[in-house]
Amino acid sequence: MWRAALSCSYLSSVISSSHLIRKASILAPTCTLGSEPEMAEPIQRLKSGFECFKKEIYEKNPETFRQLAESQSPKYLIFACADSRVCPSVLFGFQPGEAFIIRSIANIIPPYDKIRYSGTGAAIEFPVVYLKVKNIVVIGHSRCGGIRALLSAKDDGTLSTDFIEDWVKTAYPAKEIIKKAHSDLSFEEQCTKCEKEAVKVYLENLKTYPFVKEGLEKNTLSLFGGYYDFVNGSFETWDA
Repeated sequence: MWRAALSCSYLSSVISSSHLIRKASILAPTCTLGSEPEMAEPIQRLKSGFECFKKEIYEKNPETFRQLAESQSPKYLIFACADSRVCPSVLFGFQPGEAFIIRSIANIIPPYDKIRYSGTGAAIEFPVVYLKVKNIVVIGHSRCGGIRALLSAKDDGTLSTDFIEDWVKTAYPAKEIIKKAHSDLSFEEQCTKCEKEAVKVYLENLKTYPFVKEGLEKNTLSLFGGYYDFVNGSFETWDA
């Protein structure tokens, strides 16, 4: 089984145009948990991790956290998959208060619908309207289970899961494009294509939200797509 290996050293990053530019982090923990996460009881693992954070980050940056106690002004709204191998704060070294992060199965963003998708609507409205974020970034990734479920779902409407298939079918336009354009490819290759195509669908869905559309028209908001390949260790971005 492939296992992700991530360092406890972080990189902080900013998005300029359609590229991710990295810079040294101001909050870098130096403690390590060693083999403890493998052996510790679940709650003890959380406590150990928190003590590392408190000692190496919280207590060493009192002014930062005093400011955060008063308010937050994140620069980014990040949509990412809930996959345990895809953690935006680790990938991009986001500092506390820098990014408002929404994670869900297959990082899906449904179109504007006040009845069916009010939860997603609230997750977009709050950072855009009230926190005044400047950038929305939607990040797909390699070997996404949600995209595999989308491509595997039956087209006759029958469901084999309680929630998953109903959720991922929101990205059906991406599946339709890939099936028509790349029917000659293997299922695995289609999944890779669809992981990126789905991000494009979500970016278009974002434009159906009135407050996002307004921000784009006034040039107070920018949209970006991204794709993280953890198999090859690469990250690419593009303008919406």
